[in-house]
Amino acid sequence: MFDNLQISIADNSDIDELVNLVNSAYRGDGSKKGWTTEADLLDGIRTERGTLQKQMETPGVVILKSTDENRAIIGCVYLQLQISKLYLGMLTVSPDVQAKGIGKQLLAASEVYAAENKCIAVVMTVISVRKELIAWYERHGYHATGETRPFPTGPEFGIPKQALSFIVMEKIITPQNSGNS
Repeated sequence: MFDNLQISIADNSDIDELVNLVNSAYRGDGSKKGWTTEADLLDGIRTERGTLQKQMETPGVVILKSTDENRAIIGCVYLQLQISKLYLGMLTVSPDVQAKGIGKQLLAASEVYAAENKCIAVVMTVISVRKELIAWYERHGYHATGETRPFPTGPEFGIPKQALSFIVMEKIITPQNSGNS
């Protein structure tokens, strides 16, 4: 567990470091050091500078970043307010420091953010074949809603190596359970 982990809202000066982090955690051989890799499922990149910049400029969107004692970004999560719910995506931890509680701390911070913004739930989409990731979210109070969504087409999302789809997962947020994963 990283005891002196700092979590704050990312800004435009963080974009290049965030792009490198996200792509290193999800795609390519380097991502295989961590357990969140999608390299066996998708080719291509996970995100790029223009996409991330556009997301950060969208009303209701924040990206939380976690930094270590050297102020290096080692984790992040995309959050988007959607009426009464908070959409969570791109939860990322550097492959070099995965399984040390950073993802759990980012998830808890996201739930606190949801409660502060009077959201009743946090929702996300997870690639349906990512059983270990789905199980991790279930251990933190999320459940599959039964809804599925198609995986987007286009190289900006990656190039699937097999047929992929998303499941929708959700956690109800109350003042009592926000941040308690």
